[in-house]
This record gives sequence, structure tokens and C-alpha cells, in this order.
Amino acid sequence: MAQNNDSILLNFKKASSHLNKLTQMLQNGEYCVDIMQQNLAVIGLLKSAHQMLMEGHLNSCFKNAMSTASETKKQQMIDEILKVSKFANK
Repeated sequence: MAQNNDSILLNFKKASSHLNKLTQMLQNGEYCVDIMQQNLAVIGLLKSAHQMLMEGHLNSCFKNAMSTASETKKQQMIDEILKVSKFANK
């Protein structure tokens, strides 16, 4: 997953910057639609980072767990993926 870390980190940094801007915009009473657009930019960045994290996890940790003989480990990994997916869809 290390190959995606730079992209993920960049998305988190951009989202953080946008969040700071959102706070300022709200405190300054800026136009609602402008604030909503900025908010959607943050959501997009976080969704993109989440997707990259999921892909990295599936291609490394999940793949390794599925290649083991341990049915317990396999089931734990499946349960983790389902749990994270459930949270992501809320």
C-alpha cells in the first residue's frame, strides 16, 4: 500500500486545507452555495482517499489473509471489510 501513501496523504492535506477554509467562510458569513461547494470538495477528497486506502488494503493485507490456511483469519478479514463498507455507505 505504500505506493499510494503519497496520494492519500496529499488528499488528506488538501481536505484539511479546505476544512480550514470552510470554517473561515462560515465565520465570515459567506454565501451558502459557496460553502456547500467547498464542503463537497472535502467530501470528494475524503472519498477518493478512502477508495485508495481500500484498494491498498485489498491488494495487500486482504490478499495475504486470503492466501493463509487459517479460516479464522480469513473470516476476520472479511468481517473487517464488511464493517468498513457499511460505515462508508452511511
